[in-house]
Amino acid sequence: MSDVKERVEAPTPPPELPKLGLLGWLRWTWRQLTSMKTALVLLFLLALGAVPGSLIPQTGIDPVKVSDFFEAHPKLGPFYDKLGLFDVYKSPWFSAIYLLLFISLIGCVVPRLQVYLKALRARPPKPPRNLNRLPGYQSFEPAADGDVLDLAARELRRRRFRVELYDGAVAAERGYLREAGNLLFHFSLILALVGAAWGALFGYRGTVLVVVGNGFSNSVAQYDDFSPGRVFTPDDLPPFALTVKSFTVKFQTDGPQRGAAREFNAPITYQETPDSPEKSYDLRVNHPLKVDGTNVHLLGHGYAPRVTVRDGKGEVAFSGPVPFLPQDGNFSSFGVIKAPDARPEQLGFEGFFLPTAVIDERGPISVFPDAVNPVLAMTAYYGRPAVETGKPQSVYQLDKTKLTQFGDGKGDKLRFQLGPSQSYTLPDGRGSITFDSYDRWVKLQVSHTPGLNLALVGISLAILGLMGSLFIHPRRTWVRVRTQDGRTVVEVAGLDRGPERGLGDEIQAIADALKPAEQPEKPKQEQP
Repeated sequence: MSDVKERVEAPTPPPELPKLGLLGWLRWTWRQLTSMKTALVLLFLLALGAVPGSLIPQTGIDPVKVSDFFEAHPKLGPFYDKLGLFDVYKSPWFSAIYLLLFISLIGCVVPRLQVYLKALRARPPKPPRNLNRLPGYQSFEPAADGDVLDLAARELRRRRFRVELYDGAVAAERGYLREAGNLLFHFSLILALVGAAWGALFGYRGTVLVVVGNGFSNSVAQYDDFSPGRVFTPDDLPPFALTVKSFTVKFQTDGPQRGAAREFNAPITYQETPDSPEKSYDLRVNHPLKVDGTNVHLLGHGYAPRVTVRDGKGEVAFSGPVPFLPQDGNFSSFGVIKAPDARPEQLGFEGFFLPTAVIDERGPISVFPDAVNPVLAMTAYYGRPAVETGKPQSVYQLDKTKLTQFGDGKGDKLRFQLGPSQSYTLPDGRGSITFDSYDRWVKLQVSHTPGLNLALVGISLAILGLMGSLFIHPRRTWVRVRTQDGRTVVEVAGLDRGPERGLGDEIQAIADALKPAEQPEKPKQEQP
């Protein structure tokens, strides 16, 4: 007896599940990757990953700011660099998100397209057995001499339903374009990704500062910074050249927006090839020059003080314009002047160009961006002549590791100010510097993005598909004639495939269109 009891009370072992195996795990991974939830998460991660590209200076856009970030944050800079935050869009983690999203979208669209095409060819389904259980329902008795089903088919077609006739019933359905809108949205994202990838592979972008009066030829050596695509080669650069003839800018002189720029204008001449005729163009903001699929944009401007540096032997060690970089809205511009060929010692200068200089308790500052009272506020360095190593150096930074700053003879560091045509003689007969005048420079961005139009088409189609998925409402409607308790009854019912939006009103309107017209009452005859 006890043996029987033990056999009865013994727990049933759980069924042994089959092992997935390698193929099973691959199928499971593919289904997870191609699910809509995963695609949305990857799209969110892609948008989130692009945030550092707009908050942190990027090497391909402004390498000078990247260098300044390293100097200002000596510990954070190398950490950001290891994470690829200074070149976000070419970092491995951003590329991984990009590729996974691309695969996920393809895996979402292809199966859903097959399902959609199958549903598009399918007939509207037969009416359910109990129409009165649907959210929208109306019933009435038809006229004795009317064909209700024929009238219902015409009414539903007028309302843009696809109609199918069954025995004693009419089935109708509309809103097929909603799913088409969803598919178009996802397909458009694929187009946008392909366009962006095309531009990243075959395009290029570079920036260059051109002093007014000077020229630029489209070669890699001429750029201040250059970001080529993954499969780009320098031979792909179109051989155009341009010269900046002049540059004019107008600032607002009064009101709360005093100092705001109101007009930028840079007339240029250019040649598409060395043998082509010279053409003129008025380069302005948002009006780029287009040459052989390449766009030349006007990004910014600044000042380039023209100076002459003489060494201790009285020889000219440097002469010409030096671009200074704006530091604030009033164009207080920082820059360096190098004279490595000065003898017996090399010379270096750094300081500010102030377009409208004012001296107060804070020192010399600029109070207006236009050159009303230009002043050059500098400090000077000297050192032994450096050995040429061939290593490139930034023209906006002065290597002071082997230089000594001049003193003013009173124990302080030497600082001096120069106006146009003024000179300053350095202590101990080491040379002099003359502020001759100033020029303006313009910053140009030269870019070629071959997949841009495809990406724009993708974004436009995505908006169109999103509108279709938001504003098109799938709906099914049935009209059935049946006999109930010896009388004929017409039932009109509907069902929304999604949130209910005006279903009851439309069912009522269809029922009203099918109901028999009310006959006017005949006047009663009076009895004599």
